[in-house]
Amino acid sequence: MPRDLPAPDLPEPLAPLVDAHTHLDACGATDAASVAAIVDRAESVGVGRVVTVADDLDAARFAVDAAHWDPRVWAATAIHPTRANVLDDATKAEIERLSADPRVVAVGETGLDYCWPGKLDGCATVDEQVEGFRWHIDLAKRLRKPLMIHNREADHDLLAVLLDEGAPETVIFHCFSSDATMAIACVEAGYVLSLSGTVSFRNARELHEAATLIPADQLLVETDAPFLTPHPFRGAPNEPYCLPYTVRALAQLRGVDPAELAAAVTATAERVYRLR
Repeated sequence: MPRDLPAPDLPEPLAPLVDAHTHLDACGATDAASVAAIVDRAESVGVGRVVTVADDLDAARFAVDAAHWDPRVWAATAIHPTRANVLDDATKAEIERLSADPRVVAVGETGLDYCWPGKLDGCATVDEQVEGFRWHIDLAKRLRKPLMIHNREADHDLLAVLLDEGAPETVIFHCFSSDATMAIACVEAGYVLSLSGTVSFRNARELHEAATLIPADQLLVETDAPFLTPHPFRGAPNEPYCLPYTVRALAQLRGVDPAELAAAVTATAERVYRLR
């Protein structure tokens, strides 16, 4: 969780931008007014739309509600891989119902997380995660919606499961943090890669290389707020308004104008999520 540091200053505006993956509930939003306050701050610096993402059933319900409360908010719904052991029939039915909502633009976040099994009490086993991932893949294909992936230390197995199951038309790797080899494999498969504040970290050399290899029409940007606050505010609480810091750092890595990059990644978000 973010440490007890002051919130970052508002960045210089950069528009248009879409925060492709955030968690408004974890940022402290509980109702329509608090959702609007967070998105107002974001919109003041050019981040005019956000996708708020679920990692459990309560978060999925909140995400759909938030997307109906505010037209600048869209939702993604799923059960996080570390919680895949709660995917009983009733939970699956509720996630499927929520995911069918027209304000839900992706099934996610799902995938594989090999960091926590055996370390975190109650964490789903690898087998439970794989089973849950396969179910979410099928759901995304049945609903004809993008699949939003969480990947931690599971590059090979994630690609293998997607190949085995047959990937949905659109696959988004949220908070892509792997190396150039993985980036190339994903790009060649037609997947979309979303970069977060980690790309601004000075020690993320492998990610810096990967970030230069992603075509603009397969590139998204996100905050994953309240986590992964970009440099120089690493460790402070993150919010969607911080996205321009990440975009400017990414533009510098790619050797492009930040406004040009903002326009390109927004066009990708509008196409991938079918934003209106």
